[in-house]
Amino acid sequence: MAGALDGQVAVVTGASRGIGRACAIELAKHGANVVVNYTSNKDAADSAAKEIEAHGVKALVVQADVSKADQAKALIEASEKEFGKVDILVNNAGINRDRTVQRMSVEEWDSVIETDLSSMFYCTHAVVGGMRDRNYGRIINMSSIIGQMGNLGQSNYAAAKAGMIAFTKSAAKELARFNVTVNAVCPGFVETDMVMALSDEVKANLISQIPLGRFGTAEDVAATVRFLCTEGGFYTGAQMSLNGGQYM
Repeated sequence: MAGALDGQVAVVTGASRGIGRACAIELAKHGANVVVNYTSNKDAADSAAKEIEAHGVKALVVQADVSKADQAKALIEASEKEFGKVDILVNNAGINRDRTVQRMSVEEWDSVIETDLSSMFYCTHAVVGGMRDRNYGRIINMSSIIGQMGNLGQSNYAAAKAGMIAFTKSAAKELARFNVTVNAVCPGFVETDMVMALSDEVKANLISQIPLGRFGTAEDVAATVRFLCTEGGFYTGAQMSLNGGQYM
């Protein structure tokens, strides 16, 4: 499978750490040149780029807050200027601002919707013209189990992630005739900084709800993303539910 993505170009938003970083590195392992997008942590982005280039491919680091339409467009333009095209877009940028509906501020609602949901549209809107022209593209939207089942104190996050799934289905129908696939990856609880910072009691309670008895890893998610870019050409409009059986 090594080399399956030789010559392809992938843009991964929020790629400096966590799931985004794992996705960027996994795509690089299989031959893709990778654009590492970050918002504020340049050192982490540069570190990810160095690890990507260790696999014999090229990396481009681009600072952009993709919750802003003009910056998302600039990210895609910089990628196309450097590499001439974008074959793969992984819409991974996301934040959470957990609060009950009664206590949630407008800013907490807006920031999650803009970063998690609007950024997906902005980046897709910017990249899809080139994909259509070349009659090829892979768009992968990083949703969540929370977008499928909801969760206490996460109405903003759940709404954004559910919106990503609905967008995925509609865009998949629009773009299939151009050989552009659009899929949603919906991880369950994964060993990210946010999850691992929870108390031992909370983590134990979460694991008790997962039939496989463990949290997922960023590498589990990255392998699914890579699959959609290599063997997964007949998947479009799909929800890839990698959650250890927590939600079926």
